[in-house]
Amino acid sequence: MESIAQEVVSLPHEGLRRTISEEAISIKGFLETSFVDWPGKVVSVLFLPQCNFRCPFCHNHSLIINPEGHEDIPRTYIMARLAELEGWVDGVCISGGEPTIHPRLPALIAEIKGLGLLVKLDTNGSRPHVLQSLVEEGLVDCVAMDIKAPLDEMSYARAAGAPVDLEKIRKSICFLQKGKVEYQFRTTVVPALHKEEDLLHLAHHLSGSSSLTLQNFRPADPLDPQLKGTSPYPEEWLKEMGEKIGSILHH
Repeated sequence: MESIAQEVVSLPHEGLRRTISEEAISIKGFLETSFVDWPGKVVSVLFLPQCNFRCPFCHNHSLIINPEGHEDIPRTYIMARLAELEGWVDGVCISGGEPTIHPRLPALIAEIKGLGLLVKLDTNGSRPHVLQSLVEEGLVDCVAMDIKAPLDEMSYARAAGAPVDLEKIRKSICFLQKGKVEYQFRTTVVPALHKEEDLLHLAHHLSGSSSLTLQNFRPADPLDPQLKGTSPYPEEWLKEMGEKIGSILHH
């Protein structure tokens, strides 16, 4: 997932600025082109504010802690730009924050789909009923679910920065494993939170899944200042762990 700190589209003039109350859903960031958010596709990325987790390693924490610090980008402007990008971008990745906490998310996606674009959803999986509804209504074409830690309450609460109903996480995992939509599981690996045995334990729980992608922790500006500047795992270690996990998933 790209960071909201990266360059996003600035509004061309004051006439396009609207208050939150005039927007059906608040959009805080708009990256017109990304080559990394959906492997094999060129996409635009929308960043929605707020989240029900407080992951200490989060690099988009300004969207969660201080969403008012980011200007709202009018949906009308975004839709106009997406229409202009037809033939260049394949779809739109909706990220955050946690998109599924927004009641108007289906309406936003439906408008994007109306432009003939594919939609990928980034989610923490904490709202399985919303996830299932979006998939069954044909509103999303791909789901990336971030799994924070092994599925025990203490480990997950530490990694999510808040108590988590693990039954809901399991429901989201099980639903995606049915293969009704393209999906990918992801885990951001933080040395202070994840050891080799934790990742292998998680891989065994996800056995039979299409994939589990390990993402390296970014130490530059995490939510928890105590993690700032700490060393992430070496890329070679991460690669070796990915190979071990792959053999477990497809055993």
